[in-house]
Amino acid sequence: MSRLRTLIVEDDFAVAHVTRGFVERHPHYEVVGVAPTGADALRALDELEPDVMLLDVYLPDMSGITVLRRARAAGAHVEVVAVTAARDLETVRRARAHGVHHYVVKPFPMRTLHERLDDVWRVLARDAEYTATGELDQASVDALMRRDAIAMAGQRKGVSRVTLQRVVQAMQEGREPLSASELAEVLGMSRVSARRYLERLVESGLAASSPTYGAVGRPELRYQLRG
Repeated sequence: MSRLRTLIVEDDFAVAHVTRGFVERHPHYEVVGVAPTGADALRALDELEPDVMLLDVYLPDMSGITVLRRARAAGAHVEVVAVTAARDLETVRRARAHGVHHYVVKPFPMRTLHERLDDVWRVLARDAEYTATGELDQASVDALMRRDAIAMAGQRKGVSRVTLQRVVQAMQEGREPLSASELAEVLGMSRVSARRYLERLVESGLAASSPTYGAVGRPELRYQLRG
């Protein structure tokens, strides 16, 4: 897959300049435009047809959420990464409802942005593989849905996206439900951390937990991925 064409929507010139530098340091991305207003962003989406849009929420003429809503209504399937100082729950929920799976809060280091861009690259590369094979079977549909759910679960504060993916992989490889202690031993992490990640998967609807009763002591919770 060729480098992903990226549109930056940011009204602050200095921030746009820094963000552009971050993006252009990623080997799989190129910047094809910078839009300082929502109206400019909508025109650029139509004229440039970017693969990815880095979208600020606070714009001078309309909110980034409005840009996203209008873009979706016009049929734009661009992958969106919210890059913004907006961190209220309502904005995050509205962004998620319009298909935003990656949300970067300003200020941020280049590494944080690159981690999100890595995720987007993997998603689009896998989508390209599915497109080449035609219609999806149930297993492929389940994989796509789980992938998006994992991406959202990894956005929570205190949760590492990379570690969450390792947890999911370990659960996929295991044939039986895992306890927090067993997962901790497999991944070389503390039991407390393993339990936190397992509970995050349960909260996100990606896993289920059930108690196992032994002869002595409290029942032990065991976790298994859904589907």
